[in-house]
Amino acid sequence: MLNITRHPENPIVVPGLFEWRKATVFNPAVIIDNGKFYMIERTAGSLTPCKNFLGLLESEDGVHFKHVLDEPVVTPDMLGFPYGSVQDPRIVKIDDTFYLNYALRPCAMNYYPTGTGIPERSIPQYPDGWGEEEVHWRTRSGILTSKDLIHWEYLCDTTPLEINDRDNILFPEKINGKFALLRRPEEYVGEAYGTKQAAMWISYSEDLIHWEEPKLLATAGPEAWEQKKIGGSTPPVRTDKGWLVLYHGVDYDTVYRVGALLLDLDNPEKIIARTNHFIMEPETYYEKFGYQIPNVIFPTGNVVKDGLLYIYYGVTDTAIALATVPLDEIVDYVLNEKDRA
Repeated sequence: MLNITRHPENPIVVPGLFEWRKATVFNPAVIIDNGKFYMIERTAGSLTPCKNFLGLLESEDGVHFKHVLDEPVVTPDMLGFPYGSVQDPRIVKIDDTFYLNYALRPCAMNYYPTGTGIPERSIPQYPDGWGEEEVHWRTRSGILTSKDLIHWEYLCDTTPLEINDRDNILFPEKINGKFALLRRPEEYVGEAYGTKQAAMWISYSEDLIHWEEPKLLATAGPEAWEQKKIGGSTPPVRTDKGWLVLYHGVDYDTVYRVGALLLDLDNPEKIIARTNHFIMEPETYYEKFGYQIPNVIFPTGNVVKDGLLYIYYGVTDTAIALATVPLDEIVDYVLNEKDRA
């Protein structure tokens, strides 16, 4: 049995302090740089509309975080969408540059929590024609770059604008001379795409600007916990036995759980091993109850320090929690799943 340990101080990051994060914080990107942990949190100051921002925090121990600035480092306004919502960051560092994957909805929706499932939604009235076109409500994904984690510049869109595509995640290094990217295009479903539900895809680029057509990487397994959809969760971690990738699975009751893949180091389209069963599911009160969607564990950040994998995850779209597991133990667990199938 895999022993993933939840931190006793969970949730470690909660809403409040500033107007732009008083309603909710969740789904963070995390990286270690020069020995210090840095977190980029997804926040909202209101649920009506639920306009999301990205804030920057730092920590010496990976548990106790404080804000670097009292204002967001990324806003939808900076990206040209004053009524939009910037969401679900993932971060890697290649050479001397930080690359931040993000999802962007050009217009933010109103969310009305029901306490029992997906919030009810409505479309706000925005001026100047915003929100009047279908594309304003589609989720696009892109990449920002930075040298200091504070000042960010737009680099590219990683997905076509005519589809909803999120859970875009860069690998932390080039593979065979190319950048590699995980994706989750929601419209790529059906016989022509080889999957009945939204699934994980992989794409490559030589320059981060022009992306090759994605290839299907992983579809839902046979178990109920991932039948509604699956998608990448955290940036791949290089191990001597393959790329470790945490992914999320959603069942038809909209419960979010976590599985894991091991991908070949030189050919990440090849799945070496995969968990048959989930490795995390909502158990504690903060994973089952919150402002927005109940029963949600959604990892978006992971780092390795002293052989320990730190898993940072959003809980119920309300707060941020931390769990740890020895890296070699989780890798061996995934490899041994082949024998338990």
